[in-house]
Amino acid sequence: MLHRINSWADRLIRLAALVGTVGLVVEVTVILVDVIGRFFGTPLTGAQDLTAMGLTLIVFGGMALCDKVGGHVNVDLFEGSMPRWMIWTGDFASAVIGAVIFLGIAWTTWQSIVLMRFQLGIVQTTNIIDLQFDWFKSAIVVMCLITAFGMILRAVGLIVTGETGQESKGHA
Repeated sequence: MLHRINSWADRLIRLAALVGTVGLVVEVTVILVDVIGRFFGTPLTGAQDLTAMGLTLIVFGGMALCDKVGGHVNVDLFEGSMPRWMIWTGDFASAVIGAVIFLGIAWTTWQSIVLMRFQLGIVQTTNIIDLQFDWFKSAIVVMCLITAFGMILRAVGLIVTGETGQESKGHA
């Protein structure tokens, strides 16, 4: 059962990473076109807007994959002298706290969509090309939920296997 859920989660994580990758390709293209346009005296209109919104896709799109592969910054100066249970506790706490943080980001972002769009009737847009924020805020909500789900599965996996994150990555 846990294997099937992990397989499903991996697909969602790959989808979020694909969104981040598309955001990165668009971001690089926008910057390239803008720089070339500036050289010829005609910068790309709305490049700042597209860059800002693209960064949300890059950051939140890649976060679940970063957590899945253990790509976050890890300072392990004292880990060699710590008992196994303490390392496991730190790994478990980081997964749970991370999930809570990303659920909080998702909830807060969702609330801002509901408040601005549905309660106040305000459609937030970017300054230059009037690109609506709602699409990007919705993407943040979905990708934060995917990241939180992956972190919860990591915490459950730590409980089931009893291994520390370091052992499961083959670094112990």
